[in-house]
Amino acid sequence: MILPPDLKNKKTAVFGLGATGLATAEALASAGAQVFTWDENASAREKAKNTRFDPTHPKHWPWAELQFLVLSPGVPLTHPKPHAIVRKARAAKVRIIGDTELFAMAVNELPARERPQVITITGSNGKSTTAALIAHILRDTGRDVALGGNIGAPILSLEPIEKQRIYVLELSSFQLDLTDTLRANTAILLNITPDHLDRHGDMNGYAAAKERIFHNQTSEDLAVIGVDDVYSQGICAKISSVKSAEGARDQARVCPISVEGALGHGVYVLGGRLYYDFGDKSGEAGSVDHIASLTGAHNWQNIAAALAATSAVGVAPSVAIKAMERFEGLSHRMEKITQIGDVVYVNDSKATNAEAAAAALSAYDEIFWIAGGVMKEAGGEEGGLDLLKPLMDRVRGAYLIGDGAPAMEAALAGLAPSVQCGNLAAALARASRDARQSGLKAPVVLLSPACASYDQFANFEDRGETFRRLVLDIAAAAEDDENPNGAPRGSNGAAA
Repeated sequence: MILPPDLKNKKTAVFGLGATGLATAEALASAGAQVFTWDENASAREKAKNTRFDPTHPKHWPWAELQFLVLSPGVPLTHPKPHAIVRKARAAKVRIIGDTELFAMAVNELPARERPQVITITGSNGKSTTAALIAHILRDTGRDVALGGNIGAPILSLEPIEKQRIYVLELSSFQLDLTDTLRANTAILLNITPDHLDRHGDMNGYAAAKERIFHNQTSEDLAVIGVDDVYSQGICAKISSVKSAEGARDQARVCPISVEGALGHGVYVLGGRLYYDFGDKSGEAGSVDHIASLTGAHNWQNIAAALAATSAVGVAPSVAIKAMERFEGLSHRMEKITQIGDVVYVNDSKATNAEAAAAALSAYDEIFWIAGGVMKEAGGEEGGLDLLKPLMDRVRGAYLIGDGAPAMEAALAGLAPSVQCGNLAAALARASRDARQSGLKAPVVLLSPACASYDQFANFEDRGETFRRLVLDIAAAAEDDENPNGAPRGSNGAAA
């Protein structure tokens, strides 16, 4: 656990008692603070009952004495309008922060020689894979690593701060909006595409939130920035030209990354091969198109970012590539579940927007595509579906679910055969049947929804796990059909 400093006997508040809120309240209480908590959901409040931070309604909080309010990232800060608790805190002149800012406070309290290395990652797509890949490379090469934030463990529940430990933190735009003083030794912005516009107002507000990841960096630090989209390009150009207040030095060293063209400086992938130029050293790191867990150009961008970040802490590019080859990938991100006959089943439930779905559709040729859910606001056509239209020649059938199914079917008319299936089980059954009967050599049943999940599922993980269970049920039934007499099987499930 990481304990924020200088809070003994001071009064603090936490609004939102999910996993992050509970970890935050526990850390604050352990640091000696008096913690007031609340969640609008009764079941969430139940988890905090009979603890050192037993929930108390905000109307009973000592607002005039609070040091700060730690807000759950899921609570609207500005758009579509500030939540009531935000308005109350502002009226009481109470500082509003997130748990990442408490981590920053703990690090900032340390002398420079005792500070750990901090690597932060954000982006519309790919940030979880990049964070996990960086942590994997560092662990594979013997480093002490703590991975958390928007992936895995809440930040304050990570291992205590140690000088030799490297903290790899995935940060969402919501978390960055609640962070003021965090300084990252290496900060990574992968890309910016339309997402969460309801929470940021428009693309400029969303991009501004992402740019906060570079705040507080100095010339000793590294800013790794994807330059394959116009918003990230603008941020890269801005940071590359900004000087400190004294005009004496750059704010941070900038390392561009790309998978769309060669760069004179930075890291890029061309033809499945990874190249780098860091000024003092340059060369070809090797081939990356054979890494099964990192298939597709979008994953090559993640690879480029990981190479830049790990090189900054002393990992040789050739060593990083070898470590990447041992990376198993993440659940729900172009995750191969199984193969039944000729049909491959891929779980890409994390693709909650059109940009992410486009990456998956680009990776396969004979696709039986399961999509739908709650469509997100995006520039141009609703849900950004115009981005997917050029990829429809790869789609042999689209099986649509959830609230967005009617709009998606209308958008795909004339581009790919599509049908509204209602729910995931029905869509999978029909896609499986059509794939089996297609006669194609390598059909892929792909769950890549291009939509949020909360119309039918708790979150994208719930959606992905449901898909996994249903696929494995199909696999078990197919196995029983092949072995109707119940012949003994080996330990791996195959017929003995």
